[in-house]
Amino acid sequence: MSLIHRTTVTPTKLELLTDWLPTQPWYRGSGRPELAKAGGFRLDDPKNVVGIEFMVVLDGGVTYHVPMTYRSEPLADGTDALVGVMRHGVLGERFAYDGVHDPVLVSTLVALFNGEVEPQMQSVSHTVDATVTATHAGGRIEPETFAVTANNEDGTEVRLRPDLVLRIRRHLADPLPAHTGQVTATFRSAAGTETSEPVILLLG
Repeated sequence: MSLIHRTTVTPTKLELLTDWLPTQPWYRGSGRPELAKAGGFRLDDPKNVVGIEFMVVLDGGVTYHVPMTYRSEPLADGTDALVGVMRHGVLGERFAYDGVHDPVLVSTLVALFNGEVEPQMQSVSHTVDATVTATHAGGRIEPETFAVTANNEDGTEVRLRPDLVLRIRRHLADPLPAHTGQVTATFRSAAGTETSEPVILLLG
C-alpha cells in the first residue's frame, strides 16, 4: 500500500511540470504555465521500487493529466521521458518521468484493468481510493508489447497489442472517442467543482 512521506521535495512536482509542460505537443498555453494541483491517484508497484502517480493539474482554464513515475535510478533509455530530478527529504535523489514511457506504470495500469491492484489515495498512506474505477469489455488483458505510438495534441497512445491501445487523455475537457474501457477518477475542474471523468481509455 502507498506510503506518503511528509517531507520536503525540491524542486516540487509542480515546479518540474511548469518547465516541462511547454515542451509537450499537447500543451495549449502560449507562455509559462501557472499550475495548481487538481487531483489524481496512485498505484502501487508490486516490487515496491517505482513510485506511480497520476496527476491532474490546472493551468487557468485547461485541465492537464500527467501520469508520472519516480525512481531512485535513471530509467533505461528514458532520457526523452525525463520530467526532472528532485531531492526528496527521505528518499534522496528521485528521477521523475512521464509515466507513459515507463514499463512499470504501463504494466501496473494493465493490472488495474484486470482487477489485480487497487488504486490508492494520492496524498493519504495505505488508503484505497474508491472513487477511481477501471472497467473494460472482454476478459483479461494480455499485452504482447509496449510502445508509445503517438504523442500529439490529442493525447498519448501506448500500444499493448496490434488491436489494443491505451489512450492517455492529456486534456480532460476534450470529447471522448469511442472506447471499450476506461479508468475514471475524481478531480477539481477549471470551474472549481469536483467532477469524475475518464482519464485513461482503452481502444480496441
